Amino acid sequence: MVTLCKLHVLFLGLSLGVPLALAQAPPRADPHAASDLVVHVKKNGATIIVDVEMAVQVPPLAAWDVLTDYDHMAQFVTNVQASKITDRKGNTLVVAQKSGTSFGVLKFSFDNVREVELVPHSEVRSKLISGDMKASAFTTRIVSDGGGGARVFNHGEFVPTMWVPPVVGTAFLEAETRKQFHELRNEMMRRTMTPKAAMPAVQ
Repeated sequence: MVTLCKLHVLFLGLSLGVPLALAQAPPRADPHAASDLVVHVKKNGATIIVDVEMAVQVPPLAAWDVLTDYDHMAQFVTNVQASKITDRKGNTLVVAQKSGTSFGVLKFSFDNVREVELVPHSEVRSKLISGDMKASAFTTRIVSDGGGGARVFNHGEFVPTMWVPPVVGTAFLEAETRKQFHELRNEMMRRTMTPKAAMPAVQ
């Protein structure tokens, strides 16, 4: 049980390569799982490898706007308490986030800083500067599906400072990753259906 609580905190630190969102419960069947959102998480030694493929019926630019909207991420991503671009040089950003979650009476908080390299409007590369991991790097690609929608591909590898159980731990991370991408897709759809509610993102 304590290990699962720690995993909540650990995964909060992946927010910028894979903008994060965490549930406040242990692993369970995910009602949002579907053929248009495929998630695989596996261990290779101490390294956790995450791969995601998601289809969304919005233009690629709309997907980009959500995935790079760091200054507003706390408004639509679960458990992100604060998110801010603290420095920018061209297409390279430094983004700081504060996140929190709870498990029963236990409460956890997490701060992380990442360097984010943008390849407008198709790719986001992120690596950890400081946080609760030994190393972390993620790449998110956005491509057109040829029919007006977009496909989002995410690949990341991170090395936690704690031991992650090979079965329970990876199942937990897979469920949480699926949930976070479902949240992101909801925000993409919301902004597309209600343009006036959309917020500016990194260009």
